[in-house]
Amino acid sequence: MNGVERPSRPRRASGLLWASLPVAVTAGLFWYGRAHTPDYASSLFGRRFDDANQLKAQLGTALLGLALAQLPLALWMYGRLPGLPTAPRSVRTGHRLVGLAAFLLSLPIAYHCLGAYGVQLTDSRIALHSFAGCFLYGAFVAKVIVVRHRRLPGWALPTAGGALLVLIALLWYSAALWRLNGYHVPGL
Repeated sequence: MNGVERPSRPRRASGLLWASLPVAVTAGLFWYGRAHTPDYASSLFGRRFDDANQLKAQLGTALLGLALAQLPLALWMYGRLPGLPTAPRSVRTGHRLVGLAAFLLSLPIAYHCLGAYGVQLTDSRIALHSFAGCFLYGAFVAKVIVVRHRRLPGWALPTAGGALLVLIALLWYSAALWRLNGYHVPGL
């Protein structure tokens, strides 16, 4: 066939499976958040009600800080910071460790949000927060897939990483900033 190989059907099917995984995670979180009965009295590390929300706001701020730390590390790893030499291996390791810390820090926050409130669409701030929370873990799965599959286009990894950063910023804006700013954020 003119020396050009066509991808086999199993490879295409496998690609579709990988591509559908982030969508399935996002849809699954949304479905669960809408289907279960919220438990407004649930606790986070022993704190309940507004004390739990204050703790989540503080943890969310730390999460945003970790996500922001990821950006210069990623730019350095890929030679996008002018004036800096090639990133040493420790930068790649640091990027992974900061990413792991951010992911682990997000879990108790998400667990409490999903258990205590679920996915609510009652007003624009809460709907934004609910959608961003569901999409965050779908975007995380997408980034892991992009990192592991080297055949994807060069724009895929920065797009996936950027989506994670934007989603974390939206979550922080719609909940942590809202709580730390006396239950008010500009524009919502």
